[in-house]
Amino acid sequence: MVSLDNAVLARLEKGGKRYEALVDPDLVEDWRDDSKSIDLDEFMAMDEIFHDARAGERPTEDALMKTFQTLDVTTILNVILEKGSIQLTTAQRKARVENIRQQIIHHIHSQAIDPRSKSPHPRTRIELALEESKYSVDPFKRLEQQVSDAIAILKPLIPLSFESLRLAFRIPGKAYGSVSQLLRSYQQKEGWLENGDWACVVEIPAGMKGDIIGQVLKRANDAEVKELSS
Repeated sequence: MVSLDNAVLARLEKGGKRYEALVDPDLVEDWRDDSKSIDLDEFMAMDEIFHDARAGERPTEDALMKTFQTLDVTTILNVILEKGSIQLTTAQRKARVENIRQQIIHHIHSQAIDPRSKSPHPRTRIELALEESKYSVDPFKRLEQQVSDAIAILKPLIPLSFESLRLAFRIPGKAYGSVSQLLRSYQQKEGWLENGDWACVVEIPAGMKGDIIGQVLKRANDAEVKELSS
């Protein structure tokens, strides 16, 4: 369940009355797409509909029936989100937009490379290109979709290539736990060597090469790594 501090107001003016709910801003778009896929208890800070959520003013059952023809919270919430709006303070909107913008920049920085140098673009270059493109971050649209939109807008401004590469690691057995946990989601194969070392092959986005190798070496400074041919 989202906390009251992190929840935002979903609001609908209907029949001369205001109806509000306190919801998780990170799940608004998912709920709009398929409310059945989201647990109501996770989405709402309080499983109630209000006239004024901040003041704790609740509508009567008669008022809800007259306005929505139901007392079902999920049904009422769907109407509020479909026909109403999300209320953010200026500070909330600014913070949320900036947080999503940084996530977009991080995703492109870690996933893409400059096809000319075969290296990731510096974060500053991506950030400046995003500003130049006038891309407008939506505080509620899914991050994945916004990353895709931003990439399409940035490609005419900076060269972006999304390639993958394979790395082979040889890790001392004592570092197996922490390193395997780091690499697990990228692993293609693994095995133990006769001397007790652990070896694995991973496939990662090319832009993550330096970061992944750096993280492995922090956990096992005597690890060996080799880039494999495609």
